[in-house]
Amino acid sequence: MTSDTAPAARTRVVLADVARERQAAHPPHPTVELTQQSQVGDALLRGLIRAQFAHALRLTAVVTVGLGGLPLLFAVAPTTAQARPFGVGLPWLLLGVAAYPFLFAVGFMYVYLAERTEADFVDLVQRHDDHLRRR
Repeated sequence: MTSDTAPAARTRVVLADVARERQAAHPPHPTVELTQQSQVGDALLRGLIRAQFAHALRLTAVVTVGLGGLPLLFAVAPTTAQARPFGVGLPWLLLGVAAYPFLFAVGFMYVYLAERTEADFVDLVQRHDDHLRRR
């Protein structure tokens, strides 16, 4: 028995190509990227960590200048170091008493900035997810 029709051409289907096409048509949500620890999710997290680290460095500079500059001030202006408000030496008041509220304020500021940065990060991810869902 002979057939007059030619055999159909074989089509090779590669699942990776189908997945790539599907991903191009529907990019994954950022929450998926974060939970799957993909390259995009890793980049998002690195950006968040970099912002947190920048806050920490800035506030470290504030503490370094604020508290570390006092001995320099006392060395440059000895009359300031010899001042005695309330009968106590100014260096003792500044370094022994005023330093603690200053450090508390800097710590409070860091927590505020860190929480605000995290909230902005979550808002960004949720806004992008909502935008992708509406498509």
